[in-house]
Amino acid sequence: MKAVLAAASTIAVVGASPNPARPSNRVAQYLLRHGFEVIPVRSKVEKILGRKCYPRLDDIPEPVDIVDVFRRQEACPEVACAAVAIGARVLWLQEGIISEEAARIARSGGLEIFMDRCIKKPHQKFL
Repeated sequence: MKAVLAAASTIAVVGASPNPARPSNRVAQYLLRHGFEVIPVRSKVEKILGRKCYPRLDDIPEPVDIVDVFRRQEACPEVACAAVAIGARVLWLQEGIISEEAARIARSGGLEIFMDRCIKKPHQKFL
């Protein structure tokens, strides 16, 4: 995990929330404070944390290193397919999210996969 986080600069947060009380918002804030380029991905929202929000991963006009997912398990295979299609290096499913199908898709597309883990916690540990 340490090597993955050290090599990453751009993180797309799928399911990012504009609500500061939501975990996705707090994690995105943390990542921004620690120098990552954070790209929120959520439909029908224009901006989150002052950052342009994109409705889908394939709408993002720049390379993405990590796709950090705050969506229900059922949505993860579709997100994994999109992560492979955009050439991301890592699919990261947040705490409480486990999808073996998404993991299979990600691995077959050459992505590293983390499931049921908060991206913030290992980063804090490695500081």
